[in-house]
Amino acid sequence: MIKKELYLNNSLTKKKEKFEPIQEGFVGMYVCGPTVYSDVHLGNVRTFMSFDMMYRYLLYLGYKVRYVRNITDVGHLLDDGEDRISKGARIDQLEPMEVVQKYTNGFHRIMDLFNTHKPSIEPRATQHILEQIEMVQAIMDNGYGYEVEGSVYFDTLKFNEKYKTYGQLSGRIIDDLLSESRDNLKNQGEKRHPSDFAIWMKAAPEHLMKWNSPWSEGFPGWHLECSVMSTKYLGETFDIHGGGNDLKFPHHENEIAQNISSCGCAPCKYWLHTNMLLMNGRKMSKSDDNTITPEELISGDSVHVSQAYSPMVVKFFMLQSHYSSTLDLTDEALLAADKGYKRLMESLKVLESLSAINAIESGPLDSEILDLMDMFLTNMSDDFNTPKAIGTLFEVVTKINCFKEGHLDLNQLGNKAFCSLKLDFPEYIHDILGLKNDLEVGSNSNVMDGVMQLVLELRTQVRENKDWVTADKIRDSLNALNITVKDGKDGSNWSIK
Repeated sequence: MIKKELYLNNSLTKKKEKFEPIQEGFVGMYVCGPTVYSDVHLGNVRTFMSFDMMYRYLLYLGYKVRYVRNITDVGHLLDDGEDRISKGARIDQLEPMEVVQKYTNGFHRIMDLFNTHKPSIEPRATQHILEQIEMVQAIMDNGYGYEVEGSVYFDTLKFNEKYKTYGQLSGRIIDDLLSESRDNLKNQGEKRHPSDFAIWMKAAPEHLMKWNSPWSEGFPGWHLECSVMSTKYLGETFDIHGGGNDLKFPHHENEIAQNISSCGCAPCKYWLHTNMLLMNGRKMSKSDDNTITPEELISGDSVHVSQAYSPMVVKFFMLQSHYSSTLDLTDEALLAADKGYKRLMESLKVLESLSAINAIESGPLDSEILDLMDMFLTNMSDDFNTPKAIGTLFEVVTKINCFKEGHLDLNQLGNKAFCSLKLDFPEYIHDILGLKNDLEVGSNSNVMDGVMQLVLELRTQVRENKDWVTADKIRDSLNALNITVKDGKDGSNWSIK
């Protein structure tokens, strides 16, 4: 039995709608995953953290959820037409799959630090080349694709002539579209219209990643992979498709067109999009030195923060803003989040120590406590409104502290309300929001090991780059925290003094 009705703001219809899954009791959710050519950035972390929260809440409500999040390891092109993975391989002098594995491992390590669940299925684009070729052929057979010199393009004008939906998700008008599909620039003249996009691209002789197809030796378009992998594992039409707001166009718009033109059906019922992460009121940018990595936040090794912040403080900070709202990361906001997170964790310790002397069936404080506990779920069921839900938790925190200090009599609380406090309150924090107590990190070996492994890998990288000043700074900073780093022929290891 589902515990609460859920309402979602559907990006496609621009309306808040009651969530009604295609199959009762089951939810299929697909989220566009990372392109693994470099380290995951903090904006990505916010997106995946948000969908982890949604996944957790759907499970809590009682749904059986199949959560699919892909790995993009081919076809995502830079503005100059070079494949991102191929470029990473060329720069690092590695095989493309070495680049993919390196940054996939790094992505998983970061997401583990932020205590996110692993998806049910994590498919890679290169594992589904045959299915992508089949979808290209289906699109062509239905008259919405055309071949030019070994490359195949999607005919947006012909598609829109019949369905009149291209641009509905992003709000773009097809006649005003310029070429924003990241196809190879030298191939722009092959298109019938600037808004057409490649679904199969003929590879140049020097291109590292290419496969045989009926049209050429080449590789699939970036948008095609998500159309294929989502429907392979969730069906032709599934429940929820999510991703960052920046993917609405061209990626998600083109996904919709591909799915409809291949099978005649829309890919999903509900589209959900996370919004942008700003820093100090501006878009994050390396060129403006207005950026910070997850590792720098955790270590405090950045001019933009005054101290190190634990992964759970960063997560708590992000959950204080609605997933669809822009979020401005500042040191002041993180300091406030640090205080709020510690207060929340302290309330769990206080709650654990509380016990009722006289168990009663009902008491005068019951309705107040039970209403607050229910309000948390009401807020979460209103399009995953974590800011309001967390606000409700802090109202409960105030009650817990009043019980501790004697301002409220715990023995005036009935069994049901008392059990809700003792059982539901921690469950809301740990299981739904995904927050755990990492204040005593030294006693949590898994967290400590993960953080130190990350720090030592970063130090190894700077040593390989012969940046001895930074390497010594990391070692000396750890030493000041009573953590000793020893370098040996088999690598570096650490120990607590």
